[in-house]
Amino acid sequence: MPDLLSVKNLKIEATSYPPGEPPKTVTLVENVSFDVQKGKVLGLIGESGAGKSTIGLSALAYGRGGAAITGGQVLLNGKDILTLGRDGVRTIRGCKVCYVAQSAAAAFNPAHKLGEQVIEAALRHKIMTRPEAEKRALYLFKVLGLPSPETFGDRYPHQVSGGQLQRAMTAMALCPNPELIVFDEPTTALDVTTQIDVLAAIKHAIEETHTAALYITHDLAVVAQISDDIMVLRHGKTIEYGTTKQIIEAPNEDYTRALVSVRQAKREEAKDQSNTLLKIDHVSAGYGNGFKVLHDVSMHLPRGQTLAIVGESGSGKSTLARVITGLLPPSEGMITFDGKQLPKALNGRSKEELRRVQMIYQMADTAMNPRQTVRDIIGRPISFYYGLHGAKKTERVKELLNQIEMGDRFLDRYPAELSGGQKQRVAIARALAAKPELILCDEPTSALDPLVAEGILNLLLRLQEETAVSYVFITHDIAIVRAIADSVAVMHRGKLVRFGPKSKVLTPPFDDYTDLLLKSVPEMEIGWLEKVLTTRRMESAGN
Repeated sequence: MPDLLSVKNLKIEATSYPPGEPPKTVTLVENVSFDVQKGKVLGLIGESGAGKSTIGLSALAYGRGGAAITGGQVLLNGKDILTLGRDGVRTIRGCKVCYVAQSAAAAFNPAHKLGEQVIEAALRHKIMTRPEAEKRALYLFKVLGLPSPETFGDRYPHQVSGGQLQRAMTAMALCPNPELIVFDEPTTALDVTTQIDVLAAIKHAIEETHTAALYITHDLAVVAQISDDIMVLRHGKTIEYGTTKQIIEAPNEDYTRALVSVRQAKREEAKDQSNTLLKIDHVSAGYGNGFKVLHDVSMHLPRGQTLAIVGESGSGKSTLARVITGLLPPSEGMITFDGKQLPKALNGRSKEELRRVQMIYQMADTAMNPRQTVRDIIGRPISFYYGLHGAKKTERVKELLNQIEMGDRFLDRYPAELSGGQKQRVAIARALAAKPELILCDEPTSALDPLVAEGILNLLLRLQEETAVSYVFITHDIAIVRAIADSVAVMHRGKLVRFGPKSKVLTPPFDDYTDLLLKSVPEMEIGWLEKVLTTRRMESAGN
């Protein structure tokens, strides 16, 4: 079978502008080649900055963020799309080649119904009449397992869940009958139970429509379920390229072997649960209009230990974090910290109460001012809480950079000059600058590749040993729970369904929801997705 997409010796470059220095040309992708046949999926995997998304976008003849394709060929059905010119590539984008972004929420217009957005490309390119496009959309809603497919298109983006929105975006990409789809981390931000459904829907849709695909991810366990071949990338170069079976079961290169073998260690939980630092006592909370998100939630965290809060999207994990920090005052119940009740609202808390509880966010990109240097970002809480300025503040920033294993050479860099893992380390240093007793970690490793994530977790564990800081760790990754937690709280639809020491919570017998959660964690095993789906069907039939 001839190749639908053939990329040959691809080279992509960008220009950087270091402060006080002449512009420099930076090579982002160098000498990358691969082929994809119709109906097949190629997985592109690698750490942050490996060039995965940059390569994926080259299939649309597009260079983002000032990047330019400066060498090689991108052949679609034998024709080099890099030679088409601006008007020519417009005839293939959203038509022959479509793109599914990581954040569906950012890709949809909130002012328009989903159905209109799904059929827009097919109508704009005059591929179908409106009745034909609407019929195609209905077919795709059914294939992708969306609820009430006949009326699903009448909803607005905010009226559906994250997993449903991701599947709607896949429907939007499939609607014009493209020959190739580029999936750019489509399940990274989803919880494991939703991820299973989206992966199954994408795989089924590709099989039904015989569309070829590039699937970009940093999760080998995910790509093993959906790809026919895998290309491992690092620093813009190909490390290894082969069948999924070969890459997973018999990798040739050291870097690939390291990716395959990443397994967070199972940390033994602390035995002493008596010295309580944080107590959440019968807390209920909501966002107005009488809609309650948290329902009578109670749990506690001993000093110097880690409480992992797990559950799917919408379970109330992040809402609980907002209650603890005072960003969302609870409607009922109270938060006690070190034996003293905290004021419910942030503006009622003293400077000292604010200092003792800090937060590390999921997306370091959006949590930092892009116009501030690392020196400014870490230095701000040092000045705010301790009144240090000038040389003394800089000295403290250097201490923190050494503590997070980066060093003072990063002092004057901006966030854009840091990798994903480096940004998250800076976010950790900023939280540590206040010398807190409790840090809330809201999915701080979910957007990172396995090796970098492992480094961040090891750093957090070391810092806990050195400073006795306590963590509330919000996650949907059970491997992380095993690696870092002392106690575990499982939440579902705003309610606490299971709580206690890690050994107890993760040991049978389970309630139905915890059982589903644990069974939905992807394993590095070819065919695992099919096994899980078969088991679910059998269990449903038995009920």
